[in-house]
Amino acid sequence: MPGRRLTGAERQQIAGGLAQGLNYAAIARQLGRPTSTVMREVARNGGPGRYRAELAQLATTHRARRKPRPTAVRAGEHSGPDPDATAAFMAEFTVALVEAGLPRTAAGVLACLLVSESGSCTAVELTRRLRVSPATISHAVALLEKQALIHRGRDGRCRRHRYFLADDAGFRSAVVGVHVNQRLAATALRGADVFGADSVAGARLAATGRLLEQLGNDLIRSATRYWHATAGERQEDAQPDRAPSE
Repeated sequence: MPGRRLTGAERQQIAGGLAQGLNYAAIARQLGRPTSTVMREVARNGGPGRYRAELAQLATTHRARRKPRPTAVRAGEHSGPDPDATAAFMAEFTVALVEAGLPRTAAGVLACLLVSESGSCTAVELTRRLRVSPATISHAVALLEKQALIHRGRDGRCRRHRYFLADDAGFRSAVVGVHVNQRLAATALRGADVFGADSVAGARLAATGRLLEQLGNDLIRSATRYWHATAGERQEDAQPDRAPSE
């Protein structure tokens, strides 16, 4: 049916067809769609080697929800990034955060703060942008606050609270990842004790646990060194109107 948008299921079929090495025409026949539709879909979502159905679906949802932007731009005025590029990045970053272990709404909140010029949003803005309930936003920001990835503050213009991206959010994200890694390492090492180091399974679990443990230690050391090495740069880039961490 010409003009009908691709569904999530159709995007999964496209991804499956690409994985099987099918050409665009063969995939289009399976879908009952024009070949040009499949070609455009794949091209705007990373190409044949990088096409992912979930990411493409998220990007399309963001584009559909985007408010119309003024077409006229004054001379010398910065119009900001391309809306389609922003939506695609938001979708890609959200998927990456979800795959890293964050719940979807928390990942969406973090993505919104990252692309915001001020690094902050109100609960109302987050509710509107992510199209979820205030209670869902509240649960998501509570999780991010617990991990010290965001903090509350005021913008000076009104009494409403805003959620600010923590200045050390990147460092803390690395720490959170290390904690997950350490839990996996500890579990693997306990499994080695259960099966015994002299068994094949025990030796395999012990080696896995030691590797994960070493990787975690290396990551936290590297993150700490980078954080201290760039302290001066962060002070120079600090915005005077940003709310202080609480």
